[in-house]
Amino acid sequence: MILQTDAYNRVNIAKLVGGGYGAFWRFKGRNRVCKGSRASKKSKTTALWYIYHMMKLPGANLLVIRKTERTLKTSCFTELKWAVHRLQVDHLWNFTVSPLEATYLPTGQKIYFRGLDDPLKITSITVDQGSLCWMWIEEAYEIMKEDDFNMLNESIRGEVGEGLFKQITITFNPWNEHHWLKKRFFDAPASPDILAMTTNYMCNEWLDDADIRMFEDMKLRNPRRYAVAGLGGWGIVDGLVYENWKEEAFDLDEVRKRPGMVSVFGMDFGYTNDPSTLFCGLLDKAKKQLFVFDEMYQKGMSNKAIADKVQEMGYAKERITADSSEPKSIDELKGYGLRVKGARKGKDSIKNGIQWIQDLEIIIHPQCVNFLTEISNYTWDTDKFGNKLNVPIDDFNHLMDAMRYGLEQYIKANVWLS
Repeated sequence: MILQTDAYNRVNIAKLVGGGYGAFWRFKGRNRVCKGSRASKKSKTTALWYIYHMMKLPGANLLVIRKTERTLKTSCFTELKWAVHRLQVDHLWNFTVSPLEATYLPTGQKIYFRGLDDPLKITSITVDQGSLCWMWIEEAYEIMKEDDFNMLNESIRGEVGEGLFKQITITFNPWNEHHWLKKRFFDAPASPDILAMTTNYMCNEWLDDADIRMFEDMKLRNPRRYAVAGLGGWGIVDGLVYENWKEEAFDLDEVRKRPGMVSVFGMDFGYTNDPSTLFCGLLDKAKKQLFVFDEMYQKGMSNKAIADKVQEMGYAKERITADSSEPKSIDELKGYGLRVKGARKGKDSIKNGIQWIQDLEIIIHPQCVNFLTEISNYTWDTDKFGNKLNVPIDDFNHLMDAMRYGLEQYIKANVWLS
């Protein structure tokens, strides 16, 4: 496959895309589902496919979906811009932030971006030219209810132009084996309308030696994690630390009006491999309810970037309790105007904090997708014989730790807080 980008340049598509995705590239059935491990290039391959085929098939328009609209700009929107540049067709596309969309200039075909948190914006889309025949649902594991997918599925309907076909592409990182995605697509009988595939880092030619060594080290040190994060297998979630939670869209203003409601903000630091996080909650001490209403979750953030983000979110004046193992970062954030203090850690602080939180009912707003990811995968660790230990795993814990830090002043039963 050769793409003529202009009068002088040609791009070899097969060479550009690389291996591992031949069936994905050729499939024209209704549901194209790809579960991929970290660094499996599934998102980049999907982005390349859409840009290439929209240019090849005039009349095709694309709707890109994530659970929350605010996550689209730094994920799918950026991946599609990357694909345009990779294909050397920047001069043929226009990307705008307000509204968040992309236009293929020669024909007027569009890529629309919507969040499941505003269903009316999804069902009310009308295209100016051609047909809305394709949908890409990225990080589909965030969609916990199969009924939400059914609503999206019904949005791709009606007749399409000659040479076009209706298709929904679903991409996601490995998730636990109880997710509806597994039963609906991976356990389903063979069908011409379903391609369900699993990819992993070994089909990614863009990884360097250091990247490969990271996965090989994971294979030796943590085989169970490697099976999921490395090979793309289904996760088996057994022995959750917190089982007292539910996902629910609540009215934040109404919750704030409750008597005795207090704000709790906690922060955990990361950088290259781990995200810096901000936990944002409201605690009803009398009813023992914790409402999780917002979050920050991002890698590669300097302390200045963290401060700017917190201010942008509107929480610069809130009291934030942060990981005390980073005193320099705390001092810098104070210098940028944030009200931050270090958590008072001590003997058994994690265990005692967990026990206190286990007595709460945790209500999580659907927009807190990373918190939902962590709490539904945060389990007790096991020894080499598979026996449960009284300590949680050292994974899916960045917002879990931030939550503990934010609540520490109310965990009064703990000796380490006396």
